[in-house]
Order: sequence, then C-alpha cells, then structure tokens
Amino acid sequence: MLHLISTSLSLRCRHVAALPLHLRLCATLISGENQQTVQALYDLSVDIQKVRKLKGWVLHQSTAYTKEVSYLLKDMGAPGSIISRILAVYPEAVLCHPEQMQAQRELWMTVCPNQKELVGIIEKFPASFFTSSSHHDNQRHNIAYFQSLSLNKRIITKLMASAPRSFSQPVERNEVMVCALRQAYLELGGEEANVKVWLQKLLSQNPFVLLKPPEVLRRNLLFLKDVGFSTAELLHLVSKLKGFVAELNPDSMRRSLAYSKDTMGCSEAELRDIILNCPALLYYPEDILAERFEALLRAGISMSQIMDTPTVLELTTQIHPPAASKAVLLNCRIEKPERLTRVRV
Repeated sequence: MLHLISTSLSLRCRHVAALPLHLRLCATLISGENQQTVQALYDLSVDIQKVRKLKGWVLHQSTAYTKEVSYLLKDMGAPGSIISRILAVYPEAVLCHPEQMQAQRELWMTVCPNQKELVGIIEKFPASFFTSSSHHDNQRHNIAYFQSLSLNKRIITKLMASAPRSFSQPVERNEVMVCALRQAYLELGGEEANVKVWLQKLLSQNPFVLLKPPEVLRRNLLFLKDVGFSTAELLHLVSKLKGFVAELNPDSMRRSLAYSKDTMGCSEAELRDIILNCPALLYYPEDILAERFEALLRAGISMSQIMDTPTVLELTTQIHPPAASKAVLLNCRIEKPERLTRVRV
C-alpha cells in the first residue's frame, strides 16, 4: 500500500514538474482575481504575467467578456497570434460589452470596410476600437462631419485610430478648429480651390491639431507675424509645420529663435530665411538645438554651411567627431538637404 502511494505521488510530482513555467504561474491565482478571466486569457495564449504586471486590475473585475472578444476578432479574420497580442497589450478589451463591440465594428466599417485592414488597425490602436459606449454618438457625428468635408475614408480612419479623442469629443469642437484652420489658410493667401486638399494633407499628417483650441493657432500666427514673417511666408510655414504650429507657444518660439540667432550670429532677416528652410527650429527647444549645433561643429561642419543648409540640424544627434563621421556627413552633400536622413523630436 505504501509503495502504491509513493509511486502515485512520484508520478504526480513528475507531471507537475513537466508543466511549462507559464502554466504553473497561471495555475496559481492571485487573491481576488477572476478565475474565469485568467483561464480564458490563458487559453488564448495571452501572457498572463505581463497583464498582471501592467494592468492587473483587469483580472480583478467580476464581469469580463474574454471569449466574446476572441469570437469577434476571429470573425473579422484575426489569427490567434494577433488576438493574444491585442489582449496582452490592451486587456481592457475584455471589459467591453459584446453589443458595444459589435456597434464599434459596424461604425468602423463605415470608413474601413476591409476587415483585414481593420484588424491591423485594432492591433496597432486597440484603445481606439475598444472604447466607451458613451462616445459612440460623438464618433458617429464626427464621421458624418468629416465626410461632409469630402475627406476620404482612409484619412478619416487614420484620424479615428491615431487621435481617438478628436472623435470622442463633441463634433462642435472639431467644427470650430477646422473653421479656424480654413480661415487662417484663406487669410494667409491660400486659394479657396486648394483649401480642401490642404486640410486633408494637414489632418493626415498631424491629426492631433484637432485637439488644440483655435486661440492657440491664432496666437502663434500673430507672434510669427510680429517677428517679421509676411503672410505668404506664414502660409509656407503653416503648411511645412504640418499643423504643429498649433502645438507651439510664443515663449518657447521666442527662446528658440533667440538661441539660434545668437549661436549663428545672423541678422533677424537672415534668421527668417533660415526658418523658412527649416521650420523645425521653431519647435526644437534650446537644449536640443545646442546638441545639434555642437555635434555638427565637432564633426567639422562649419557654421556657414549650417546656415546655408539649416535642414542639416534635423540630422540625428549621433554624430561623432572622427574623420569617418565627417566623411559620411560630407558624402551627404550638405548643399542638398533632401538627401539627408532626418529625425524629428
């Protein structure tokens, strides 16, 4: 009898030891966790330890719809590997009610009818898809508004994915900002026939501009006008800045301009010409500018060369002084900025 018991225990111990580490960790529930949620996520090969570490509160919710999320994504064509990745980085998805998820699916398909593409968007921006049902009406109204502006579906999809707050906010806020952008474009000399294309390009490049108050845009344009830029030059700047003009402020621009002017030893007129060629100087803070100037000078690039082609300041700061690094920079042909590798901050 004793022999049988010891044999049985030995077999059970070998069985437990053979279990994978992540299964043994999963098998031990933490106090207060929803066992069904943990098991359902494990069955989907979700990294439970990652969920516990980053968003463990999700596992403590009494109600979850893990299987329903999985069924929805599978029905849209998502393979198991993508489903597990989505739920590992955004486990909050399992807290969305099935009706809410289906409503989101139908809403998104009005602008992105290709389900394979939609799955790709959900994988990259899960929080934009699994959102609160309280935002559904705002999303629907904002989609209708942007469609009324003749923005194509791809741009609207990009806006919804990368800047979801612009769709969860009341449509009136977006109307006010779009009106301000349109008015600024026309007042700066832009043509009515081109405003639609200009808006499409600006919104696709920087959808976050919609989250800024119109007063910020007006204040920054007034500042740039006060430092001597003409209306035509301002239109050029607004277009090249891709909406980032609404993310600047006069104080930071004033400091950046003063630092650039003192460092290059140029006149205000020369500085304006430099800014027109490299608008990034407006939003690079002083410490970044200092790094860029110092790195280029150490590499043997002269200040006059920098002034002739200021876009070289958009190069990565990983520039070293040895001759090899200098040769690489010179091979970029500093007089042709379009051939430089640029890195934004």
